[in-house]
Amino acid sequence: MAEISEGGGGGHGKGKKRAKKSSTRVDMTPMVDLAFLLLTFFVLTSTFSKPKVMSLVYPAKIDPKNPPKEQPKINNAITFILSEDKIYYYTGQFYPAAKPGPKGPTVFEETDFGTKGVRKLLADGNEYVLSQKKINGKKLENKQIQDTTYLRLLSDSKKNKEALKVLIKTDDKATCKNFIDLVDELKIAEIGVIAPVDLMPAELVLLKTKIK
Repeated sequence: MAEISEGGGGGHGKGKKRAKKSSTRVDMTPMVDLAFLLLTFFVLTSTFSKPKVMSLVYPAKIDPKNPPKEQPKINNAITFILSEDKIYYYTGQFYPAAKPGPKGPTVFEETDFGTKGVRKLLADGNEYVLSQKKINGKKLENKQIQDTTYLRLLSDSKKNKEALKVLIKTDDKATCKNFIDLVDELKIAEIGVIAPVDLMPAELVLLKTKIK
């Protein structure tokens, strides 16, 4: 709101008359009130970004006095072993040289983060979940299902026995960058069960021979 005050000047008919002077004063109170109202509105109606996290499955701690005699059976799983800047993996159950499996002892294969590396391994192993995601994604686009239904179906497919499970093991030389990059790849591949576990003694022995 602007207020204009006028004041006359000059004498009362004596001498030369002077021009009238005017002064302007702008009242900023309404504008300040409006600014606070807008600020309050945006604060109350804004949605703050929530951090995105990935759930990891941590196994129960093993009693060193009573270690398990045998490794639990693993179905449809892949184990990644990180050491320095290298990434090794094997699929299924681990069989040491002392107790070889039906196809002999376990052999560590080396891979990387290239197009034919970790991403392809996860895409091939987790084909069931990715195919279900694609099918349900088309239904969502065609508005045959709601967003909540799509997310529920995706979560159920990750829990299916055909879904790929991933174990991550590291030694004391593994880099944090490789671990983070691997977790990112697991998220892209829609892996539902991710378990960081410790290296077994037999795996550590095999890893040392592989590094040499």
